[in-house]
Amino acid sequence: MNRFEAALTALALAIAGTTAAQAGSHAADRALQEYEEALKLEPNVDNGRELFRKCTICHLPEGWGTESGSYPQIAGQLNTVVIKQLADIRARNRDVPTMYPFSDRSTVGSAQDIADIAAYISALPMTPHNGKGPGRDLQWGEQLYKDNCVDCHGENGEGDTEDHIPAIYGQHYRYLVRQFEWIRNGRRRNADPDMVEQIRGFTPFDVHAVMDYVSRLKPPEEKMAKPGWTNPDFPNYARRGWRPR
Repeated sequence: MNRFEAALTALALAIAGTTAAQAGSHAADRALQEYEEALKLEPNVDNGRELFRKCTICHLPEGWGTESGSYPQIAGQLNTVVIKQLADIRARNRDVPTMYPFSDRSTVGSAQDIADIAAYISALPMTPHNGKGPGRDLQWGEQLYKDNCVDCHGENGEGDTEDHIPAIYGQHYRYLVRQFEWIRNGRRRNADPDMVEQIRGFTPFDVHAVMDYVSRLKPPEEKMAKPGWTNPDFPNYARRGWRPR
């Protein structure tokens, strides 16, 4: 490659980088606008239940996802967090291709729909049987959590409604690890910059230790499902061998 070709390549890369940054900024702006709009609306839980029917394909009627972490537990999540994540995914400010068909305007048509489905999801009781880590290095994981996570996610992983910081108690271990890694390496574009900086120096050992600890944080008793509970709103759902515990 001669100097002229090298210069053209460098210019093309610079333009592409600028375009991508601008697109990302516009996506974040669109998501924030819809988030703020949805917060002002009075949710219709009946409509939220109907919209949630499509979510059951992956998250199951109970909203518990899978212990393997392929799909997260969304039941009991803070409503502002559900609104924020749906708005981000829809605006392409968070890359979750499997969610695109379930969050576009042909499925979730408006900010009102987002408010409705968030209200329904946040009221679902949580499973006490989330996927947990191997149980090694929990003391180190606890120390890491107290030193790095408590200020935002809370002593018990309860999150913060006002600042749309997710509740992470009761979440599946493998999902936690995957999201942590994506936040740390920049793949999750809607991550809080302060968190990205906070965890930049974590080693793989640190990541697994702290997420193992987090996976064992228990939600409050009033947020937990009773033994054997299934969602009565979807009595005919074929659970393919899945049984409540």
